Amino acid sequence: MNDPTTSGAPEAEVDGGVLGPVRVERVAESRLPSVDFAGLPFGSVFADHMLTLTFDDGAWGDPAIVPYGPLSLEPGVMTFHYSQSLFEGLKAYRDRDGAVRLFRPDLNARRMQESCDFLAIPPLPDGGFEAALAAYLSVDADWVPDLPDHALYLRPIVFSVEPHLDVRPSERFLFVVLGSPVGSYFAPDSKGLSLIVEESLARVAPGSGMGAAKASANYTLSLRASRQAREQGYDQVIWLDGAEHRYVEEAGLMNLFAVIDGVIVTPPLNGNILPGITRDSILALLRHWGMGVEERLIEIDELIDGIDSGGISEVFAAGTAAVVSPIGRIAYRGRDHDLPAAPEQGLAEGLRKALTDIQYGRSNDPFGWSTIVVPASGAQA
Repeated sequence: MNDPTTSGAPEAEVDGGVLGPVRVERVAESRLPSVDFAGLPFGSVFADHMLTLTFDDGAWGDPAIVPYGPLSLEPGVMTFHYSQSLFEGLKAYRDRDGAVRLFRPDLNARRMQESCDFLAIPPLPDGGFEAALAAYLSVDADWVPDLPDHALYLRPIVFSVEPHLDVRPSERFLFVVLGSPVGSYFAPDSKGLSLIVEESLARVAPGSGMGAAKASANYTLSLRASRQAREQGYDQVIWLDGAEHRYVEEAGLMNLFAVIDGVIVTPPLNGNILPGITRDSILALLRHWGMGVEERLIEIDELIDGIDSGGISEVFAAGTAAVVSPIGRIAYRGRDHDLPAAPEQGLAEGLRKALTDIQYGRSNDPFGWSTIVVPASGAQA
């Protein structure tokens, strides 16, 4: 197969909006025909190109779309030593007319800006995040699958590229957008996800505020517990607060919801919990539907007792990759606690359908969340 990183030809620039003209170098031969979209493992196949933007001499510049491939970095770059890096995650969807849509990219842009501020990284110019995604998709639009429950997962990342060992904020950064075509994050299972409560490790240091930033280091801290959960036969963990290990915070890498005595409850944003875009959208939908919603602390004992007594009818997790996933079993202190099988007409399934219908442009969007970034006629041949 042709190596797309070693051949390509400069082409006309594409409009980068506030970023200015974006230089484009296309691959000589696309890998697209070799991809089995129906059998995609999540996040292991990458689109032909990537967008890059550099921060140097106090400003972001030199936007380019080039063949996806290795980056040349010195071993002394500060991101390897001090983890000054963060990322975002969102999806591009193919609608019934063939257009490519994004779902609430303004919230991802705002969260990246807030994460940059937290990690002492210069933010992109206002509108730069959305402009970068639009420019990238104008080149790799054909990588957005036209299959049910499929999308092009977009991973914007920003990290230090200054070679320096002094413990201080970097002065040089690289912003990259790459794409990965994906199907469902979790394999369909009528029994729902199985989670085990993590009682000793913490996802973030209590009081640090780090949990609200989409910092790469946050995900590093989750890996050990996730591996242990899978070794014990569970899909993921339920994280408790790091101070007392008493209050429920997140379900693996997702926000958690529980239907308690008919009221939908989710933990409040307190600096430890990531302000998920899907979380925010679910809360807006529920309030739009006139349903009772509470953002409050949930004790782990309240959650377990409610499951055992029947007072909790549904527990589900929500995030960009998985959308909405029912939870069927929670292990706590050596015992499994089973929830009823998620009904097809249950709240979790209703929310999943409502969100995906908006994301794919299949239904009315009362909020204006879904935006066409590549018209149906704009896909590459």
